[in-house]
Amino acid sequence: MMGHAGMAATVVRYLRSVGAPTTADHPVEAALPRPHLRAVREDERAPVDAAEFRRVLGNFATGVTVVTAPAAHGGATPEATGPAGPAGFACQSFASLSLDPPLVSFMVARTSTTWPRIARAGVFCVNVLGADQGALCRAFAVSGADKFAGVEYDAAPVTGSPRLAGAPAWIDCAVHAVHTGGDHLIVVGRVAALGTADESAAPLLFHQGKFGDFTPHGSR
Repeated sequence: MMGHAGMAATVVRYLRSVGAPTTADHPVEAALPRPHLRAVREDERAPVDAAEFRRVLGNFATGVTVVTAPAAHGGATPEATGPAGPAGFACQSFASLSLDPPLVSFMVARTSTTWPRIARAGVFCVNVLGADQGALCRAFAVSGADKFAGVEYDAAPVTGSPRLAGAPAWIDCAVHAVHTGGDHLIVVGRVAALGTADESAAPLLFHQGKFGDFTPHGSR
């Protein structure tokens, strides 16, 4: 099995390949080696239709987040909103991963044009969206648009990643490890800071292709 030093070298090589910082400012800890990538043969494919896969998995309700990163060569400022500015995308596949050390994870498509910009920054902020932020989520789900146009945000305290105004909670992270998972990447972040803006705010939920909110049992 690959030792600690070998695993650390693997993730450092990956981040360097996409231009991400690997200095003491954003240290990268040991990660499992990236699996060998190859095409899936027809006889290996599971007999599951893609549309049916999405339909069934759509029954699992999730929260909604926007994952953001600062400009790779500068801070997250309202003036820098073009391709050289901050990056962000709407993400349902976010989860807490570990308490000690504090780790979170999210998944992103390997075809994403936003992910390379996050990888180059080497840091990100997860913005947990509230029930009234469906329009904001849709704006960040559009590929190629100026997603930060008209969006209020400030800099997260450690990484400088955009912290969106009105988000009930935020988690400020450094990229800890990246793993492959089929047509997606599994990104693990080490939490550097986190907080809430309004713990009483209802969350934005996504279920069967539609947005909704949360009602505790017994309240209605």
